[in-house]
Amino acid sequence: MSDLEILVTGASKGIGRGIATHLAESGFKVLIHYGRDEAGALETKKIIEDAGGKAAIIGFDVANREEVKSKLEAYMAENSAFYGIVCNAGIAKDAAFPGMTDEDWDQVIDTNLNGFYNVLRPCVMEMIRRRKPGRIVTMSSVSGVAGNRGQVNYSASKGAIIAATKALSLELAKRKITVNCVAPGLIDTGMISDEIWSHAKAMVPMQRMGDVREVSSVVNFLMSEEASYITRQVISVNGGMI
Repeated sequence: MSDLEILVTGASKGIGRGIATHLAESGFKVLIHYGRDEAGALETKKIIEDAGGKAAIIGFDVANREEVKSKLEAYMAENSAFYGIVCNAGIAKDAAFPGMTDEDWDQVIDTNLNGFYNVLRPCVMEMIRRRKPGRIVTMSSVSGVAGNRGQVNYSASKGAIIAATKALSLELAKRKITVNCVAPGLIDTGMISDEIWSHAKAMVPMQRMGDVREVSSVVNFLMSEEASYITRQVISVNGGMI
């Protein structure tokens, strides 16, 4: 599989890093994207290469359409179209709706939703031109499926990702390019405080946070040949929250 390359956005740390390293373990070459955290991207690359995998890094702001287009078109011209793309980059700026600022709303929508368009728009036609099977996986959230108080902006962006994923899957199905969505719940990335978890635990029937590997395993499967008949699906990894 080493000639098949997958772009993973937001792969400097957390779930994105877990996805990137897992895909590399499966033999894919991984293009590690970062927004600001180049050091984190380089660490992800080192982890992959130390384990015998292949990786490269690329930096751009997913909310900056022209920058994304320029960087990705240049990369594909020098290399080739991607076999797969994982749209993982995202941010949260939580606030009760009456106290939410215009900036809170715009930044989350620009990054999480417009980032989906900005990244995939330059890449999809090149994937079609490969005339071979391909894979796209988007990352939503339990908040995108069910909504969450204090996250109207985040829930809106992640809910829209689900709708966009389903629509795009219909356009690409005949091209043998599958498009699916993974919606994690509370995942232990070291960023959830004990206080937050103590309040959230009651919502999780399994009474624990998920592990990054439990998310990356789903993405890894969706990227595989065995998942060739799975498209237009939203797969929740949330311990039974919804």
